[in-house]
Amino acid sequence: MPTPTTVEEYLADLAPNQRSALEEMRRTVNDAAPDATESIAYQMPALRSHGGQFLVSYAAFKNHYSLFPASDEVVKTLGAELTPYLAGKGTIRFPASRAIPLDLVRRIVEIRVKENAAGERR
Repeated sequence: MPTPTTVEEYLADLAPNQRSALEEMRRTVNDAAPDATESIAYQMPALRSHGGQFLVSYAAFKNHYSLFPASDEVVKTLGAELTPYLAGKGTIRFPASRAIPLDLVRRIVEIRVKENAAGERR
């Protein structure tokens, strides 16, 4: 698969079921961070906010969808609710066999937006 240069290219290369799931995630993260800018980072869709600070990235894999918030604050704030989805320090995995918990995704992004806003003020 060629390296995507846009989110649309990334999504176009996915299987229809993966594309549909990631389109939902894309809408959710964009709605939660309306001032963020979409980009490609590490060959996956990503968002940046508050002066170009990394916000989140997300990707489709064979058996799961991942969200990468790169934030200890997300884990600390959401605690046990997030635990079933944690896979390592900065990776959140949602099984492909179930619907992505979009409300949880929204709250993760909202936490990251607040973090980035605080970082920009410093």
